[in-house]
Amino acid sequence: MDKPRDPGGSIWVAPPKGRGRGSAPTGLSRDRIVRAAVALLDAEGVQAFSMRKLAAELDVTAMSVYWYVDTKDGLLELALDEVLGEMRVEPLEDHGDWRRHLRALAHEYRHCFQHHPWAAQLAAQFLAIGPNSLVFSSSAIGAATRSGLSGDQLAGALALLFNFAYGFAMLESQWSLRVRASGLGEDEFNRVVHGIVERVDPRFVENEDLVRASVEGGVAAGRDRQFEAALDIAMAGIDALIAAGSAPNRPA
Repeated sequence: MDKPRDPGGSIWVAPPKGRGRGSAPTGLSRDRIVRAAVALLDAEGVQAFSMRKLAAELDVTAMSVYWYVDTKDGLLELALDEVLGEMRVEPLEDHGDWRRHLRALAHEYRHCFQHHPWAAQLAAQFLAIGPNSLVFSSSAIGAATRSGLSGDQLAGALALLFNFAYGFAMLESQWSLRVRASGLGEDEFNRVVHGIVERVDPRFVENEDLVRASVEGGVAAGRDRQFEAALDIAMAGIDALIAAGSAPNRPA
């Protein structure tokens, strides 16, 4: 198990260390290093990532990389916030529909971790206080306040949507790693797993009949439908709370 990280050591919290004498290595920049780190993490994952490998990809020495970033953890935080910045959602002011805005954000959150499975792992280990992360959270809070919710209800609604989206994406990332390690296609690997479970527990066959439609068209398509259905249910719950008059400052 990874050693818990000191929140005070976050690159967004700790003051930068003073640089030694001498000029910055030529041909490098923090932006270039972060982009290279993202590419390496996409290719090999967190466990295989090292500053030595990154330096080799950049064709520089490891010390050149450390001139721009103090620690490996600091670089991982920068890489995480970099991919969070890939999420794109139109400004709420363009349409004024807070429900549509929150749904779009939930989809973008999931897609980010689908495209960068390592980021889902890092999001559980580092403080989500980088600039791109804060832009995202501010956008979500701004939309949710238009629902009329406040306090614990507002926080709970956001947790319902985005903790769900994160958990869903985290499980997807772990599943994709298992599929990749098996050397099989996703649907084929899924059939192998189902066959094993059926032999271990006959009740699985009965339960599978209840959700068989969820895998029609392939495992990936089934997950997409499940995610959309879950968002429908979550939004219906939020709407029911508002309709019941439980939300303070209920909008007209």
